[in-house]
Amino acid sequence: MAEATPVRRRGRGGGGAARRAERTAVRFDVAPTIQRKIPNYDLHSEETLAIIEANAETVLEEIGVNFLDNPAALARWREAGADVRGERVHIPKGLARKLCATAPSRFVQQARNPARSVEIGGDALVLAPVYGPPFVRDASGGRRYATMADFETFVKLAYMSPWLHHSGGTVCEPTDIPVNKRHLDMLYAHMTLSDKPFMGSVTEPSRARDSVEMCEILFGAERMAQGPVMTSLININSPLTFDATMMGALEIYAEAGQACIISPFIVGGAMAPVSVVGTLTQVMAEVLAGVAYAQLVKPGAPVIFGAFVTSIDMNSGAPTFGTPEAAQITYGAGQLARRMGLPYRSGGGFCGAKLPDAQAGYETANSLNAGLLGGVNFMLHACGWLEGGLVASFEKFVMDADQLGTLHKMAAGAAADENAQAMDALREVGPGGHFLGCAHTQANYKDAFWRSELFDCKAFETWAEEGARDTQALATERVATLLERYEAPHIDAGIDSELRTYIERKKSGMPDAFI
Repeated sequence: MAEATPVRRRGRGGGGAARRAERTAVRFDVAPTIQRKIPNYDLHSEETLAIIEANAETVLEEIGVNFLDNPAALARWREAGADVRGERVHIPKGLARKLCATAPSRFVQQARNPARSVEIGGDALVLAPVYGPPFVRDASGGRRYATMADFETFVKLAYMSPWLHHSGGTVCEPTDIPVNKRHLDMLYAHMTLSDKPFMGSVTEPSRARDSVEMCEILFGAERMAQGPVMTSLININSPLTFDATMMGALEIYAEAGQACIISPFIVGGAMAPVSVVGTLTQVMAEVLAGVAYAQLVKPGAPVIFGAFVTSIDMNSGAPTFGTPEAAQITYGAGQLARRMGLPYRSGGGFCGAKLPDAQAGYETANSLNAGLLGGVNFMLHACGWLEGGLVASFEKFVMDADQLGTLHKMAAGAAADENAQAMDALREVGPGGHFLGCAHTQANYKDAFWRSELFDCKAFETWAEEGARDTQALATERVATLLERYEAPHIDAGIDSELRTYIERKKSGMPDAFI
């Protein structure tokens, strides 16, 4: 792997380029970050949470965690006071939590367009699209390996989706680009086809370094110094294992002040115990160790308490989604994150369905609502997920993105001001009357109820005359409509040229690799 190419730290771009991006942005309505006005659902008792926390500390001290192929990490832990035996790190009770205390409780991820920067933490909920599928599916072509053209299409759809706040990261794996080079094209797509915030590459430490250097070109030194411009996904190799690839990426990002999601990747019954409390104990132990390590690298590095958890079908071995147990873990991990004072990542549009069908709808709705009520601050996979995360579906992407509007509406709570009390309407209509024509209805009907931009709510006769289309057919049409309306946001020509030059230089310096 070629060494990182030095990048000129731009003094410009921090203010002027950002203001130009905001002035020249393509104008369409984008909902602001959700700010919850409803309570979180605290499912588990104080006693249960205290048991989980105590057991997690016991796991770290007695069982320990592996930091594989990473002598520098072992040295950091040893210096911090851990008992390091080979590659196993035994963390004394209280040490990890003490180290975690320097992590911020909330932070702002800056976007290229400052109007689309997002706060992560507190009562906020940021919605981001699917991440990682090697396959894509659409109604016309079926299931196939993803390409760079597919990746760009998803970035455009995310940009045009009013309820999505974030462009995401690897919205699909462009398998037509060499593995060691595709991260450059993916980052460039996020940087130029959208002006929403995005994620960096984590598949190899040098690719994390490339991500930081490309952001230095895009944002400039001034804005990079103001706070994180990337939030990247660091998966723990559950159970209790931190591999050198992910930790190497974390080290790069933490040192550069970029945010990381520290996320156990758990399939209950396979990579964690089958019980809810047992799984939460493992989640807590892994997050404690991961967040603590990020703070060893750089105290104050922004991090997110992550929890990707699902269960397993004990007959087939396949992961299952939208289950009661997954919701119970989502609620519990949220409670634990809030007790640590950390932002929380979980939830998403999860399903095991092969098609955007009824199974997909039920499982996704269950998962999305658990995320909302569980206090999630950053929801990855909020739209487009299919087949257990193996497939990114264009139709399901817009179906899910449409339904994210219900999360915004639900999170806003119910008003109780004079207009919401509607006493004038009750007096005007009286017993046996009709509210359609009353003054209160006429004044409020446009925004009284959330309304889908996709679903068909027409009478049967009208629906039949218009072709008796199902939801997938309506979604296919919406994908086409959004792409037809798409206009790329403005980007400074000089910055774009520097990005292209950087990518060309990096690609020319290494041979193609497809593994």
